[in-house]
Amino acid sequence: MQDAIDLTVIPLSPACGAEIRGVDLTRKLSAATVRAIKQAWAEHLVLVFRGQSITQDQQLRFAGYFGELGDRKQAPEPLRSRTEGTQQDHKKILLVTNIKVDGQPIGAFGDGEFWFHIDSGYTPRPYKYTFLHGIELPSTGGNTLFANMYKAYEAVPAALKGKLRGKKALHIHEYRRSGKADLAGDISGIPHFHHPVFITHPDTGRKTLFVDRLMTARIEGLDPQESDAILEQLYAIGERPEFIFEHVWQLGDFLMWDNRCTIHARTDFP
Repeated sequence: MQDAIDLTVIPLSPACGAEIRGVDLTRKLSAATVRAIKQAWAEHLVLVFRGQSITQDQQLRFAGYFGELGDRKQAPEPLRSRTEGTQQDHKKILLVTNIKVDGQPIGAFGDGEFWFHIDSGYTPRPYKYTFLHGIELPSTGGNTLFANMYKAYEAVPAALKGKLRGKKALHIHEYRRSGKADLAGDISGIPHFHHPVFITHPDTGRKTLFVDRLMTARIEGLDPQESDAILEQLYAIGERPEFIFEHVWQLGDFLMWDNRCTIHARTDFP
């Protein structure tokens, strides 16, 4: 049983992110260790464990310390080719890869850039957390960018906060890596949901900006032009360099982040 006394927290950037040392994810963790990880997570938003060689079952066991595990969201049939691969074989695991076997993708979301987004923000109950294990890396690129949306909320001008207080925004996902959804046509067959522009994190009590460039498409109660202009302003605030931690992957890295107070993106890779 892993004990919390061995745990060390090393901040990785002024924006967010910390490395956790002294924890072996192949082992069962004590309640004290889990509490220490939760405390570090609340403070740093994104946690990194280096050099982890774990099985899928060990990953699921570790993730289960932090709540009930959600099922992988299923894309509607017309969009399924963008997210389903021949080796997507566990309902609680999403295999993110550009590898193909016999010309068929084995996983989801291929290669290339991925705009900032909130995992499953387009659903009524977005994932609280995401866990990602690096088991094979591209030759270059593929870094993951995390933006601190507590800091983004604090940076929204007071007048704009007042204007947007109580308003909701439409989150919609066409299972693309970049590019806005087309709202001109019928969106009933595309996963979407409205969430408040500003939310209060239920664990920390802090306000956070809950919008992202990829999936947040329209603010309720505003005409399209005004909505687009305000969203562009909010995207720009959330993506300020001083709010971003860029994770450069090493083989065996295991990352965990809180989707309620971060957005994340992926840099281009071949």
